[in-house]
Amino acid sequence: MMQTRMDPRVALLATLVATLLVSAPALALQAGSGHDYGGLELSGNLAVHGDVVHTMDGPPIRDGLVLIRDGRITYVGPAADRMHTADMVVLRGAVVTPGLVDAHATLGLTGITNQPGDQDQLDRSAPAQPELRALDAYNARDPLVAWVRGHGTTTVHTGHAPGALISGQTMIVKLRGDTVDEAVLVPEAMVAATLGDGGRAQGEGKAPGTRAKSVAMLRGELVAAADYAAKRAAKPDATDRDLRKEALARVLTGELPLLVTAHRHQDILGALRVAEEFDLRLVLDGAADAPSLIDELRAAEVPVLVHPSMMRTGDASGEKANASFETAAILNREGLPFALQTGFEGYVPKVRVLLFEAAIAARFGLPFREALESVTLAPARILGIEDRVGSLEVGKDGDLAIFDGDPFEYRTHCLAVVIDGKLLSNEAR
Repeated sequence: MMQTRMDPRVALLATLVATLLVSAPALALQAGSGHDYGGLELSGNLAVHGDVVHTMDGPPIRDGLVLIRDGRITYVGPAADRMHTADMVVLRGAVVTPGLVDAHATLGLTGITNQPGDQDQLDRSAPAQPELRALDAYNARDPLVAWVRGHGTTTVHTGHAPGALISGQTMIVKLRGDTVDEAVLVPEAMVAATLGDGGRAQGEGKAPGTRAKSVAMLRGELVAAADYAAKRAAKPDATDRDLRKEALARVLTGELPLLVTAHRHQDILGALRVAEEFDLRLVLDGAADAPSLIDELRAAEVPVLVHPSMMRTGDASGEKANASFETAAILNREGLPFALQTGFEGYVPKVRVLLFEAAIAARFGLPFREALESVTLAPARILGIEDRVGSLEVGKDGDLAIFDGDPFEYRTHCLAVVIDGKLLSNEAR
């Protein structure tokens, strides 16, 4: 029989296609009895197998299994020790981690188009507006929410951005649902303030214009809020409500932490002085100069939300000049509480990928476990939600991410993301 010779170019193309088909990342799905895999939100009952399961509650588990029923974790341990039931959907991957927790972002207020119509993270009409609620601006349907979720993030502390003395309130959301009511975990989490260049108005005649003015105005706002709270307590019906002072009164009682974005050492020290004067729960954000203030931060016992690893630092004279890939590693070595974040920048990309930020920190001295903890259990603790998220433990929310390799290796893909036991993303990224 006569054989035709294949064109070498066609043969090469066929080989490449076959290679891609074989090596393309894929999530192994197996439906239990009674299930029809016709969509993403499969079930609240899942059995997740991982060649390695990083629980953050102990050492990694080889050939591990996580069982989720009705959205909560019911078992974490070796797969050999427990069988899943027939009504569970089975997912399999190389590496399983808790869903990532972003310690600070503007996701949901900062939109994908980077145009004024979807940029609600900052209002510059007044220097101090603590009454502004992230809850009233969060857009659960913005495509950036799904994009960030697809890279393993399941929980985000988001809200008003640095750029005003007091820019507004933050909130904590799960990256689920079509409305803020479906997404919200903590409706009011912190009040965001800025000391340094970002909080000083640009332009003549606007205040605050200097660092001293910024701190003085912040102190003045807190004094006024304390006076208001005392009057309301004494005569509730005789004092008109003031939303601005109500928000800061909650900061004064310790109900809400004050989140202060500060980079230079004098701004960090200013924030520490204000916190001591008013006995506030302070959380530092950014803190490029933190490595030079180890003793002061240790004495104050203040957690630091470290600036994004790949943050633009500007020129050598700017307030972020001392930002470093190694900041997280230094704080970890000194035993100071910290977590990583995606933060906010005035230029694109305004929304970053938390997984990439942690990978860079790991590349520059932060050990693997601590790098993973800095985007899971550490931020959950700082945010006060460690009873729900941050680690894979029985009783916690069924939030996890599945990878086809080392999460911090650039060739690895996030294959699937599960929130409350529901598969919300299975597009490999």
